[in-house]
Amino acid sequence: MKKAVRLYVDGTVQGIFFRQFVKDNAERFNIRGFVRNLEDGRVEIFAEGEAENVDRFVESCKKGPKHSQIRNVEVKDEKIQDFKEFKILHI
Repeated sequence: MKKAVRLYVDGTVQGIFFRQFVKDNAERFNIRGFVRNLEDGRVEIFAEGEAENVDRFVESCKKGPKHSQIRNVEVKDEKIQDFKEFKILHI
């Protein structure tokens, strides 16, 4: 069954290759969607795919890469949007 979520990640997550970490994990778990930095310092992630893969992907985002410091991850259920790939978006 497919599932889609939007995550807002707060902490030390900009300027440390966090978006590339997210993209690498999205590819690993066959996730489609996007990741982008927000002006308020958070990172926004939209992820869709098989429910089990989305859940694993979310857990990887909560841990982050080695130099990140995740303070909070807000997860919201979303409607499937049928993205074709996973992209890093730039403001």
